[in-house]
Amino acid sequence: MSNYYKKISPIKGINRRKFIKSSVTIAISGLTSSFLFLHCRNKKTPPDFEPKYLKLHKNGELKKRSKELWKIMNTCKLCPRECGTNRLKGNEGFCHASSQLEVSAFNPHFGEERSLVGRGGSGTIFFTNCGLRCVFCINWQTSQEGIGQPQSIEKLANMMLKLQKLGCHNINLVTPTHYSPHIILALDIAAANGLRLPLIYNTCGWERLEILKKLDGIIDIYLPDFKYSDKKMAAKYSSEAASYPEISKASLLEMHRQVGVAKPAANGLMYSGLMIRHLVMPNNVSGTREVVEWIAQNLPKDTYLNLMSQYRPVYKAHKYPKISRKITRKEYKDAVNRAKEVGLTNLDIQGYHWLT
Repeated sequence: MSNYYKKISPIKGINRRKFIKSSVTIAISGLTSSFLFLHCRNKKTPPDFEPKYLKLHKNGELKKRSKELWKIMNTCKLCPRECGTNRLKGNEGFCHASSQLEVSAFNPHFGEERSLVGRGGSGTIFFTNCGLRCVFCINWQTSQEGIGQPQSIEKLANMMLKLQKLGCHNINLVTPTHYSPHIILALDIAAANGLRLPLIYNTCGWERLEILKKLDGIIDIYLPDFKYSDKKMAAKYSSEAASYPEISKASLLEMHRQVGVAKPAANGLMYSGLMIRHLVMPNNVSGTREVVEWIAQNLPKDTYLNLMSQYRPVYKAHKYPKISRKITRKEYKDAVNRAKEVGLTNLDIQGYHWLT
């Protein structure tokens, strides 16, 4: 790797408490992976599957795009905040990330969609910090408190390879946007050393088209949230992100253009396509009716949609009356019924068990 990429500013302001917590998280993840090894090791991807990024690795395009993404951190515009921070000098953007890569955990994960988990688990890598900063974030310790551990790009590549060795069915990049340059660099290294798993871009859905286009031909599965249909709700509950509905709609269209409709293979696992998540929230804060109507009108009717019922009033949600409770069974049932009424045929509605 050139010196250009080695000039990453050291992490700033990590105290003993955060370091201990993040170290324990990484350690627990490693133990979890070890215990799962015997169960997972024989679960392979189909012999005829080839991830999209492999072609770009072979022709040098991965490295080229990583350099382009890296330069954007000079006046950072990786996410729609476009805060303009010079992260390459060690400054932190709105997301609280500098150019130092931070990871909170990596392990086979069994809490994702069934078609991603299979028997070997989804190989998740949880990145620290976030540009959306929702007041109800279930992972707020990582996304907003900054719990995580500094990692090199080489170590990130090794994480991907270790997850593959453990028998995971995919590499699942959780909250990747602000570290997209680091990810593509690590992917190039991992591909050179035998990585062959499908790559999942697990995002809040609020993405700049310019950045998504640089990911074209790299990502196999897009797994975005579609959180809000109302810009006022987005601004109130996601740190003034009033542009969320408009930008996310454009993002979903671009993701679909790149990877198409997600459909499982004969073994029940997903290897490519767009998989949308929508979290049904109390008092229609997320605008579920409008969300499913937009999907039905602008994407194929068999677009994969996971209607999620597991909303919990965590982090700062108790300060906001409309979202200070769980959803009701009726609220979720109404969401499912409306999605069916508008003709959506590829619904993941396993959510009733979350409701009391």
